[in-house]
This record gives sequence, structure tokens and C-alpha cells, in this order.
Amino acid sequence: MTTDSHSPSAPPVAAEEAPATPSVHRKVATATAIGNFVEWFDSGAYAIMSATIAGLFFPQYDKTAALLATWAVFAGGFIARPIGAAFFGRYGDRIGRNRMLALSVLCMSGSTLLIGVLPSYATFGIAAPILLFLLRAMQGFSTGGEYTGASAFIMEYAPDGRRARYASVVALTVGLASVAGALTGLVITSTLDDGSLRSWGWRIPFLLAGPLGFIGLFLRSRIDDTPVFRAMEERDNVRKAPLREAWRVCRRQVLTLFGYSITNAVGYYLMSSYMIAYMSEEVGYTKSQAMLTSMLAMLAYSAACPAAAAASDRYGRKPMLLVACGGFAVTTLPAFWLIGTGLPGAAVGTIVLAVLVSIIGTSNVAAMAEMFPSQLRASGSAIGYTAAYVLFGGTAPFVATGLVSLAGTPLAPGFYLMALAAVSALVVLFSFRETMRLPLTRTTVLEK
Repeated sequence: MTTDSHSPSAPPVAAEEAPATPSVHRKVATATAIGNFVEWFDSGAYAIMSATIAGLFFPQYDKTAALLATWAVFAGGFIARPIGAAFFGRYGDRIGRNRMLALSVLCMSGSTLLIGVLPSYATFGIAAPILLFLLRAMQGFSTGGEYTGASAFIMEYAPDGRRARYASVVALTVGLASVAGALTGLVITSTLDDGSLRSWGWRIPFLLAGPLGFIGLFLRSRIDDTPVFRAMEERDNVRKAPLREAWRVCRRQVLTLFGYSITNAVGYYLMSSYMIAYMSEEVGYTKSQAMLTSMLAMLAYSAACPAAAAASDRYGRKPMLLVACGGFAVTTLPAFWLIGTGLPGAAVGTIVLAVLVSIIGTSNVAAMAEMFPSQLRASGSAIGYTAAYVLFGGTAPFVATGLVSLAGTPLAPGFYLMALAAVSALVVLFSFRETMRLPLTRTTVLEK
């Protein structure tokens, strides 16, 4: 074990001597949940209206090319994630977890609101997709710090023995936000004719970002920073260059987190963002049927998160990560086959994927905070997790669409996810060290 040179034998922080009360736990969970909900509802708004956006912001010489361009812009939003991860990770470790989260939700709601008022290609020409790309980049910049920042924040308040259950609110609200987004899209596409949808209806999910953002900002501003971070400040243990130091002393943890998060990233985006367009464009379902199926899958994901988190607290992070990766490697292809057999089969197939995403996601929320020392937690987790989502999650819809076109079979995305899951399983098996009982107040890096 390599000891942190700045504080080799730091005493227990006040958070352990005087644990937060149940009332404080509820306030923290509520602020984290609602703020995270706002972030991911906004992020999901683009995916909800992806097929409509393809027809409005890109020339329609080729429908497949337009859809690919739409997913390329979606992936483009992930280009800014490393910048956001570096900024918010460093900010969270230097200035505080809570102030970082307040800023991230403000950036997300503002950029999403601007997408809602953006002129189309017919009105603004080539400037329209360029501005769309830039605003997606701002969304990506915000998201780069949100998930890992929220995970660190809530974990540093969580009671021992119940960390994953407590922190599962982060993963759960991602699912609930996606359900709300899918329901919004379903109502809009079901009640509006095509002309109204293309004229103004597609803008509704984006315009909701303004008031939702203010709610999230208000709630986050009313919560004190975590006991762990306040203790770091009191002991003068806040790092000046946490990002660089995290890569220098926690490289194995960063690479391990990346290695299994690629399956988390691709599994989530195939199951959520890509599935709506996949079912309507590749398999032949109506948009309403695709959105309804997606909503059911995300409800199943949300319902499974508490149970998966409880299992993680009981059995450990490593066993649950192995169960998820092994499950993806074995069941993904049958799940994609079921999706093409009719609506009942599509529901079963997407729910199978959703449950597996809940298993890997709830253990990941806990593990990514636990595997890093307190003074490098936001930076270290942001590097590994965000890199996986940039390189694999953001490109998943684009790669999947291209694979279907190249291979000539709608099962192609299933093969892709299965291969990644096999790689992640090996990473967990040989590189991941169990983190369930590690103290969150530690200032040391576990090497063995």
C-alpha cells in the first residue's frame, strides 16, 4: 500500500465520529436525486427526438446518412466530456463537491434550453447543425462532471454497510429521468401530427430544461459540502493539482475503472438512447411503440436498482460486476433476437438488458468512489469513468447503426456488446480489488 506523503497518518474525520443524522441523509439524497434527474432528463432529450432531429438539422439526401449524422452529433457531445471531467473533477477536489454539482446543472439546463430554440437547417442552413454540435458539446462538458461528482458527493455522506443502497439514488434517477423523457416523447409523438411535431413539438423536452435547472440549482445550493471534504479543508489536505496526481498515483485504479465501465457505457446507451431509433428505423416498429418499450425497460432498470445495490452491499462490488459482465456476454444476443420477434419479445429483450445495466451501474457508483483516496476522488473517478463513456458510450449508437448497415443484420450491436463484456469481465477478474469495506476518509492508495 502506497501512503500519501502529505497526510500519512491522518486521524479519522469528524464524519465518522459524529455520523450524519437521518434527516441530513434524506436532504442529501433528495438534492442529489433531483439534481441528477435534471441533468439526465436534459441529456436524454436529444435521444428522445433523434429521428425528428435528423430530418430537421441535416439534408435529407439519404435517411441513413442523416441518422448517422445525428448520432455523430450525439457522439460529438462526448468529445467535450474529457474537458468537463478534467474541469469538474479538479474543481470538485479543490473547491468542493457541492459547488461543482451546482455549476454542472446550470451548464446543462442552459445548453439544453438553447437547443430548444435553435433554428432548423431549412431556416439557418449549415449553421444549424454546427450550433447543434456546439450545444451538445456544452451538454457533454456538464455531464463530464455530473455522474462521478454526484457519486462522490452522496457516497461521502453514506452510512457504512449501506453505501451502494444509499448511492443507488444516482443510478436510479438516471432511469427515472429516462422514463420521464420517454413518456414526454411518447405523449408528444402520439398527440401531434407530423407537421406540428416537426414545427414545434420536438422542442418541448428541451424547453423544460429552464425551470427544471433552476429547481436543481436551488436544492443543491441549500446543502453543505460533505463531511469528508470539509475535513480535508480543515487538515489542509486539498490538492493543488488533483487531476495530475490522480493519474500519477492511481493509474491502476483509473485503468481498471475504464476497463469495466466500457460495458456499463455501451450497455446503457444501447438500451436507452439507441434503442428507440433502432426499433423504429431498423426493426420496423412505430415511434410510439419504440418509446413505450424503452420506457418499460427504463422502469425495469429503475425498479432493479435498489435490489442490485442491496446485493452489492451484501456480496461485494467485485462479484456483482462479474455477474453483470458475464450476463451481458451470455444474454445480449438472445435479447437482441427477442427484440425483433414482436412487442412482447421486445419488452423482454430490453428488460434483460436493463436489469444487467442496473447491476453493473449500482456497483459502479459505489466502487468508483471507494477505489480512490478522498483528496483525489472526484478527479480519479472522472478520468476513468468519463474516458469509457467518451470512447465507447458516446459512440455506441453511431457504431451500432454502422454495424447494422455493414453486417446486414440487426443483431450486429449484440455481438459488439458481448465482445466488450468479455473484455470487462477479464478486467474485473484480474485487476479489480474489492472496495466494499475501504474507508472513504482514507488518504492512501490501495495497491494490493
